[in-house]
Amino acid sequence: MRFRRTLIAAMVSFTVLAGTGAAAAGAAVSDEQIAITTPPAGSKAWVHDQWLGHDMPNPAKATAAEAADFFGSLSQAQQQRLVRDYPLVVGNFDGAPLALRYQANALAMEQELSRQKDRAANSALAVTDRSAAATRVAMLQKLLVPGRQILAFDPRGRGLVAEVYGDLATAQRVSVLVPGSDMDLAHFDRSDPSLTGTAGAAQALKGAAGVAQSLHAEESRVSPGTSTAVIAWSGYVTPVGLGADAATARLAEAAAPRLESLLAGLNLTSHPVAAPTLLCHSYGSVVCGIAAPHIHSTEGVTDMVVFGSPGMDVQNAAALGDGVRVWAAARNPGDWIGNVPYLEIGGLGHGADPTSPDFGSHVIASTGANGHNGYLADGTTSLRNFADIALGRYADVVCSNNNGACVSGL
Repeated sequence: MRFRRTLIAAMVSFTVLAGTGAAAAGAAVSDEQIAITTPPAGSKAWVHDQWLGHDMPNPAKATAAEAADFFGSLSQAQQQRLVRDYPLVVGNFDGAPLALRYQANALAMEQELSRQKDRAANSALAVTDRSAAATRVAMLQKLLVPGRQILAFDPRGRGLVAEVYGDLATAQRVSVLVPGSDMDLAHFDRSDPSLTGTAGAAQALKGAAGVAQSLHAEESRVSPGTSTAVIAWSGYVTPVGLGADAATARLAEAAAPRLESLLAGLNLTSHPVAAPTLLCHSYGSVVCGIAAPHIHSTEGVTDMVVFGSPGMDVQNAAALGDGVRVWAAARNPGDWIGNVPYLEIGGLGHGADPTSPDFGSHVIASTGANGHNGYLADGTTSLRNFADIALGRYADVVCSNNNGACVSGL
């Protein structure tokens, strides 16, 4: 195992050295992350709670449909008791009513905020622990601003969070953003009021919240008469840096069932006119690739858009199954991901390049985009293309070669 991790680190470091310089390579090797695959805190007590006179649905095993049936059988008073007693369980239960999840997650974040404030002020803790607590306090205060709709929240580890922009319950079109490496509670919302103009916009796009906001705003601009919702889903443990975790699919394999569960819940709690569109950035495209064969929406084929992708853990689009239609944004010249080798050897690497001609994606233009995080910058062709795909306006999509081949037959 030690040899394998050393080999991975050496391969990644070489790639980074070749493409982005020695300074970046210094950060290439990072600590291995522990995937979160178990239900949130409170689940054990929930399962053994008999106050309703019958068994509660097990958060570790219950399907979204079973959860929807359970919550639908409860009175409002019963639902509110569960929110008070088990906010983390209710807030993360796919299939539970959306408004109830928003309420439960707000309560869970308030409880976590109080805990982290105590830690930040505790002089008995190490300086690094107090600083980490202060960082979490600042992010929680952001997320607790009235009007924000937190669909999922789990404070374990680096923290998981998902947020909704728009009215998910009534949206005609729904999109789910699946971010890549280095995304967690601390980095979810990177907006900085002290930065304005281009600098402020670029900083915001480093976080999942800013990317989702950008897409939602573009959709509203392109089709103001269409009600839309965008979910920023940082609901899995992502790799940190460009080390071993980023070079393997281990974390993506743990994340895929969580994404599938989210989609199953959306199928019951939202009612768009088409299947939700998935927009998968960087390592998030590996998550989407592993989940793809299990995606079969009752609302038709799911559009899956990948950008800044290191590969999808497959050799071609056909391996993703017939439940998805794969789009790939042409890689912009400033995106360092192009320096990553598109191969898979002994579990290292993520397979073929989704933008290559023989992969089988619908390759779309990204004119104006710059850098790994620049695909949703205002005014870029990629942002407009993402909005058009999410809105089902395929005829307006600009192909990478401008000849319309990527939308032929759609």
